[in-house]
Amino acid sequence: MDCLFCKIIEGTIPSKKAYEDDLVLSFYDIDPKAPFHVLIIPKQHIDSAAKITPENSSIVAHIFEVAAKLAKEHDLKDGFRIVTNCGEQGGQTVNHLHFHMLAGRNLGWPPG
Repeated sequence: MDCLFCKIIEGTIPSKKAYEDDLVLSFYDIDPKAPFHVLIIPKQHIDSAAKITPENSSIVAHIFEVAAKLAKEHDLKDGFRIVTNCGEQGGQTVNHLHFHMLAGRNLGWPPG
């Protein structure tokens, strides 16, 4: 499998880690859209949100638990946004489920 995020998980592509445990990895986005911008990804390869099943859905809850932990650790008391893109028209550019966590500025709506 030629997956960029799987290679980051394996350590063959370097990243600046924000958090890691047995199930997920969080790392800083290389093209940040906010002062705080990390990706939170499951270590298990799941193509996208469209591939969430009853068998793998618990990882999504864990990702949100990690986001809460990161928010506390980084004092994001003014708020944050979590975004996942799904499919080409949804803006997904890496076919590995991932969540962008953004904070540190006012995040307008709708997003651009």
